[in-house]
Amino acid sequence: MLYLIAEYFHFEGLANLIRYQTFRAGAAMMTALVIGLIIGPRFINMLRVRQGKGQPIREDGPQTHLAKRGTPTMGGLMILISLVVSMLIWMDLNNPFVWACLAVTIGFGAIGFLDDYDKVTKRSHKGVSGKIRLFLEFCVAGVAAYIIVSQVNTNLYVPFLSNRYIPLGPFYYVFAAVVMVGAGNAVNLTDGLDGLATMPVIIAAGTFAIIAYLAGRADFATYLGIPHVPRAGELAILCTGIMGAGLAFLWFNAPPAAVFMGDTGSLALGGALGAIAVAAHHEIVLAIVGGLFVLEAASVIIQVFWFKRTGRRVFRMAPIHHHFEQKGWAESTVVIRFWIVSIILAVIGLSTLKLR
Repeated sequence: MLYLIAEYFHFEGLANLIRYQTFRAGAAMMTALVIGLIIGPRFINMLRVRQGKGQPIREDGPQTHLAKRGTPTMGGLMILISLVVSMLIWMDLNNPFVWACLAVTIGFGAIGFLDDYDKVTKRSHKGVSGKIRLFLEFCVAGVAAYIIVSQVNTNLYVPFLSNRYIPLGPFYYVFAAVVMVGAGNAVNLTDGLDGLATMPVIIAAGTFAIIAYLAGRADFATYLGIPHVPRAGELAILCTGIMGAGLAFLWFNAPPAAVFMGDTGSLALGGALGAIAVAAHHEIVLAIVGGLFVLEAASVIIQVFWFKRTGRRVFRMAPIHHHFEQKGWAESTVVIRFWIVSIILAVIGLSTLKLR
């Protein structure tokens, strides 16, 4: 909104600052952070009153989690409010990438909200049917993929290799939707401990803020040998908005958590990261930077597959963060060590920009 106003007045005076994506990225981060910190206490109290017993805790999960009964969920709404308001204030609303990513963020958030609401009202951890949820997610991701592909080519670029890509053609639409849905559900599976998913999302968003900005600049993209995506630099502002909203939420989600993100937040944030990666043409790099999310999702797939075939488990409990809890690791130990892994993976992901 402010960008369009400044553009109308030809970026004169102080409005010239708004011309720069780097300035708006910093402003978006601070806006989302401040909004989140301001609305947080009242929002959590409202959730606590309306939900009563809070998020249902699985009886077959780690016994230490039973002490978390009564903690409200749907805290992802705090993230969405602060993030979306920040986006609308600071981003160029004429940019199609903005609306594609906004569609995924809000759409996946709405699907997650329905799932959380079903769990709270029915006092069950099952929520909405997995098939229905996936169908709705692919519908939203399909729309976003159509918008994004109208602005970019249909090549899948290979990291660590300069100007090497796989032409996917029409299949790219399906691939793009799978990336968004996969990212959303991978983050959702990671969100099982206080602060476990939030910080890795912040780290991944910070990494893709750099990647999106560089991909949007023809000079930097040519120098680094990465695909140039005109107007993709605007997504750096979305990334920093995610960081600000995530940091504000982490203030209340730090152990012991006063509120849970719920599917409302985890699906929205994961889907947003997937949409940003597709728009910036760094889909494979997302699998590297978000390797922790990939590991969490893979652990569930492996556990289910192997148990159905043999009746035995590969891990003591899945997702894999519960496996380490069952081995005796304290929750805070698991969380901090997984954060460290996320930082290492982010550095590896950034190295793909130069090692080609």
